[in-house]
Amino acid sequence: MTAPSAPCSPSITGPVSGAVRPGAIHVESLSVALRGLPVLRDVSLHIDAGEFVLISGPSGSGKSTLARALTGLLRSQEGVSLTGTIGICGGDALRLPPAQVAQQIGIVFQNPRAQLFNLTVAEELACGPRNLGLDEQTVRARVSWAADALDLTPLLLRRLDALSGGEIQRVAIGAVLTMGPRVLILDEPTSSLDVQTTWQVVRVLRHLHEQEGTTILLIEHRLGEVAHLATRVVLLDEGRVAADGPAASILQNTALLRRLGMRRPAPQPVADGQTLLEPDGVHPTADQPLLILEGIEAGYARHTVLKDIHLTLWPGEFVALAGDNGAGKSTLALVAAGLKSPRRGRVIFNGRQRVRMGLDVGLLFQNPLDQLFCDTVDEEVAFGPHNFGCFAPDVHARTLERCDLTALQWRPVHALSAGQQQRLALAAVLALQPALLILDEPTLGQDWRHLEQLMAFVTDLNAQGTAVLMITHDYKLVHRYAHRLVLLQEGRIVADGRPIHQKEGELEHALQPA
Repeated sequence: MTAPSAPCSPSITGPVSGAVRPGAIHVESLSVALRGLPVLRDVSLHIDAGEFVLISGPSGSGKSTLARALTGLLRSQEGVSLTGTIGICGGDALRLPPAQVAQQIGIVFQNPRAQLFNLTVAEELACGPRNLGLDEQTVRARVSWAADALDLTPLLLRRLDALSGGEIQRVAIGAVLTMGPRVLILDEPTSSLDVQTTWQVVRVLRHLHEQEGTTILLIEHRLGEVAHLATRVVLLDEGRVAADGPAASILQNTALLRRLGMRRPAPQPVADGQTLLEPDGVHPTADQPLLILEGIEAGYARHTVLKDIHLTLWPGEFVALAGDNGAGKSTLALVAAGLKSPRRGRVIFNGRQRVRMGLDVGLLFQNPLDQLFCDTVDEEVAFGPHNFGCFAPDVHARTLERCDLTALQWRPVHALSAGQQQRLALAAVLALQPALLILDEPTLGQDWRHLEQLMAFVTDLNAQGTAVLMITHDYKLVHRYAHRLVLLQEGRIVADGRPIHQKEGELEHALQPA
């Protein structure tokens, strides 16, 4: 699994005091403000070459801002004020030319689509090495290695716009790996990945760390899958370092994790999803179904994603939709919400063949930026109700409160963290009080405290009659909240039943692979 060796990097010198080994990072008194709003406050860190550091903390604590600062991406961003020093691989990340920094440090963003711009997977993987001026034989070797390591070989000729969110995540990771960086920063790389692909990425990271000596900084909320890799944990809270030490001692400090609203590390089950449910033909009693998908076939261009889908949802149900990356979950959500027309079949909502988007079905996208377009938090949540002429001040205030956005009510949307943007997008959907709420991977960027708050809100809505369809890879979320589990595989429904509500220890019995 050895990666093709990286070329010798150019000599880097800069005004950073002291010698910094290749692969090492030294941050001194770093403070960052965005349009006057403090994000990082006097952060100092030294990370030795070859360390594997897990960075975590509540939503909005500054994790992604720290990652972008380390790569030098913030220095030219409008509205950003930054003080302090950042030493990377012997140079100053705030003064080095971007091309030099890019050869030393690679980053996978929280929204991976933001860093992909080629047409096909193969072109994206080859883009970085070609821009380094490497010969075609080396480029092909790197592309082949990354594709094999991340199971991307079957997708090499596919267009990026035809890939699922999880597949896009793997391509973004692969595109960074082909650059051969000495430092690798990953911002929630498992957020859109199914269980098996998550462990595939974990194995690649373990190899890069243990065999190649790559310095790795991993930002994550889902700690169970990655905690065993880290040699050190740094926790941020309100822009400051709240804890920094050996992984074992930090992650076993349950009082600290609870105070920061974080979920204790616990691995996801890796068993076949069909073993986690049992057949159950009992559904809520109602005069008629809420939504019927009848013989649905859908896809993109010549690629068929959904094949002969038959699914009925009833008023008041809480249904989880699970399946591997690329199985068609997000496509099914778009069809159900009336945002994508099927090639074949019918969509029937409350007895009629027309879905009133927003009012009948509310959909939270995987990427919240796809549905946010107002200037402030308040305007975003109020936009839909004003547009449909159903704005109610009490509903507006309650939605802001339950999504923990009241304190951020007048903040610009672009000044929010990814987790805060996710909560805002959900609030904007919930403000219209749709009869069916579809959540496509609601865990993105969320610490456990905020996720519990959101799910408590969703559960209350469900108890009042709102049907919920939740797309997730988080089986703990499924077993805690869902009444029904539907499994999708290669575009077809392969199982439909009741989640087996095992005790937490039993659910974690199918432990991580070696």
